[in-house]
Formats: sequence, C-alpha cells, structure tokens
Amino acid sequence: MPLLVDTGVLYALADRRDAWHARVRTFLQSHPDQMLAPVTIVPEVAYLLANRIGARAEQAFAASLANGELAVEHLNRKDWARAVDLMSTYEWLGLVDATVVAIAERLKLSTVATTDRRHFGAVRPVHIEGFHLVP
Repeated sequence: MPLLVDTGVLYALADRRDAWHARVRTFLQSHPDQMLAPVTIVPEVAYLLANRIGARAEQAFAASLANGELAVEHLNRKDWARAVDLMSTYEWLGLVDATVVAIAERLKLSTVATTDRRHFGAVRPVHIEGFHLVP
C-alpha cells in the first residue's frame, strides 16, 4: 500500500534543520512503502526547496520525481469537486490539503504522512473516522 505524503514531509526530509527532519527520516527508513504525492504538492515542495534551501535541493527533488522515487497521483474531476466540498466544510482548509484528503478518500487510504497535525487531525474523511497521521 502506498504512503500518501504531504508537502511538509517531503520538505522536512530535505531540510536537515527542519524540526521534523529526524522523525521523518527515521520513519521513512523503517517504512519502505512507495511514497505517493498528490500532484498538487509538487509545485509547493519545489517552491519551498528552492526558496529555503536552494536550487540544488529543488533539482534533487525533480530528479527524484524523474527517477520514480516518488509516485505522483493526479486528480480527476470528482477529486477536484470533493476538494471544493472539503474547503466549504472546513473553511480553514486550503486547496492543496483538500486534494490530499480527496485522494486519500478515493484510494481508501487511512494513513497520511504529514507534519500538519492541526489540519489533517481535524478533517473527518468519508471512508474512516479519522486519519492515522505519521510520523
């Protein structure tokens, strides 16, 4: 089963100074599941890497995508519609996080790898009572 990841996890993995770095790295080393990234987080991760760490970090991220180290999940029309519903229900939930939830629901995934406990912990997906948040 793939491990659905959000922006914060991929950023923390790249930035050794990030408070979540060690926890994310340790978790991912002990859970060799294929990481699955919603397509919506790709530009967000690239932007953060380029602006906070530098161009080489962004290039390394692009290379990991090109090498298949990270699977990218595209959204369909129902996913986009569900994201809109989620944003209406949870007014504080942004588009990127709403698409992560929509994909988790469609794929019936119960675990989300995230550093955002506040938002993902508060959302109630349709297929389960709540997400199991890791690391």
